[in-house]
Amino acid sequence: MARIAFILLCHKDPEAIVDQARRLTATGDYISIHFDARGGRAAFDQVRQGLKDNPNVTFAKKRIKCGWGAWSLVQASLYAVEAAEEAFPRATHFYMVSGDCMSIKSAEYIHDFLDKQDVDYIESFDFFESDWIKTGIKEERLTCRHWFNERTHKKLFDKNLWLQQRLGLKRDVPSDIQVQIGSQWWCLRRRTIEWILDFTRSRKDVMKFFRTTWIPDETFFQTLVRHLVPENEINARTLTFLMFTDYGMPVVLYNDHYDLLVTQDFMFARKISPDATELKKRLGDLFAAKGVEFQISGEGRSLFKFLTDRGREGRRFTQRFWETESSLGRDRELLMIVCKKWHVAKRLVAKIKEHTDVPCIEYLFNEEDTPLPDLGGIEKSLEKRTRHRRAWVRMLFDYFETNRMVVCLDSDALDLIRDFYNDRSSTRLLEIDCAFSDSYLEGHAKRVGLAGDQTPQDAMERLLPTIRADITHEHDAIRDAKFENIERISQSNTPEENAHAIARFLQISDEDALKIAKADHLFHD
Repeated sequence: MARIAFILLCHKDPEAIVDQARRLTATGDYISIHFDARGGRAAFDQVRQGLKDNPNVTFAKKRIKCGWGAWSLVQASLYAVEAAEEAFPRATHFYMVSGDCMSIKSAEYIHDFLDKQDVDYIESFDFFESDWIKTGIKEERLTCRHWFNERTHKKLFDKNLWLQQRLGLKRDVPSDIQVQIGSQWWCLRRRTIEWILDFTRSRKDVMKFFRTTWIPDETFFQTLVRHLVPENEINARTLTFLMFTDYGMPVVLYNDHYDLLVTQDFMFARKISPDATELKKRLGDLFAAKGVEFQISGEGRSLFKFLTDRGREGRRFTQRFWETESSLGRDRELLMIVCKKWHVAKRLVAKIKEHTDVPCIEYLFNEEDTPLPDLGGIEKSLEKRTRHRRAWVRMLFDYFETNRMVVCLDSDALDLIRDFYNDRSSTRLLEIDCAFSDSYLEGHAKRVGLAGDQTPQDAMERLLPTIRADITHEHDAIRDAKFENIERISQSNTPEENAHAIARFLQISDEDALKIAKADHLFHD
């Protein structure tokens, strides 16, 4: 059975560190601790005193001062790994954690998980080819030498980087290694750890190279594992769940995140708030529990994004630079059907095609595979269609050789609707008001990644009112915008009532409009 040696890097809160170490070792696992030298001697002594009688605890033989983005973080990890490898010969896996991490599964579940596959769990993607780095310097992390820390000596960091670039000082990566990048929260097998430690002793050139790279904790272990371990024995993922805000800061987890955390396909999570005492207690009890079954849904990140995005209504009041000379045309009329239930709008469009000669395009800004003519590539991606929205729709008018055209939009497309209303062309809008059952909303949540098949029912029940309110907000926003030439049909209306609105929208006879309104199963799910 798997037995884990946790590698803990910490720098504060000695009482919490003692509690964490006791909890992680209570089920037979081990822990090796590096307590940052910046944390002070008194705090470190408090940790040692609190754990002195625990045989499953060891400490790095040397303490150093650690700095974010610096080699010291890797060196501290190596000190703790060396101590664990020596002290715990029965450890089968080595798992990197911090003082902000907590388990979100039982120890029994984690051990069974690790026993199922003989692999290392570590994110490792090609440094130069992947898009793992979103902001800041990239190649310069490696090709320049970094002697100063950006956070503590930013002017010196920037001056050093500028000077090397100005003088053309660019070093090569060691020729036999392919640098990888990924999360610093890994879980490696004992054999892999032994290979890494042997490598650090024999390859002084590689060690010298990484000592002056920037943020090496995202590249050092990732690179060495790929260099030393066969590819089929690496699972390029982290077992630690973490999320980031729009500003690149780690999301802090509180007491009310328990239900979300335990359904994620991860073993640990960070960052747990120091004030989340109830969450810590519940997760601590869970770690020691036996026979617990977990329903894995894995929608945590998409759900967080959805909830944080609510209430943010992006508005823009001027044209994009590529649209300043682009108009649909003064003599043209764009007819927009707005509906959250896409299948309802598509049924209506099918009937419009049957009874009129107006060209109709379904959700052209929402569905990648919407049937479209070849217009030179602009139709290939949703991003291109949306970015060049007016030029794109104008090309459709030209292609169909028409001055009237119907398009379908989602109810969340307020910015698109507003933009088309601001054009010189004529614009009409038909809003479809549908009923939303709980079963439909559950399916919608799963389709957009807010929930999964294994999402607990109580979590789903808390989510549905939020989704329902969000849809209501979208329709309210459209009505509050007070657009001209707007018509509405509703699931609660009779076909005759809806026919009058359709007739005005399409400017057709009431007789033809009624044929459209009587479409079979128009509002059925």
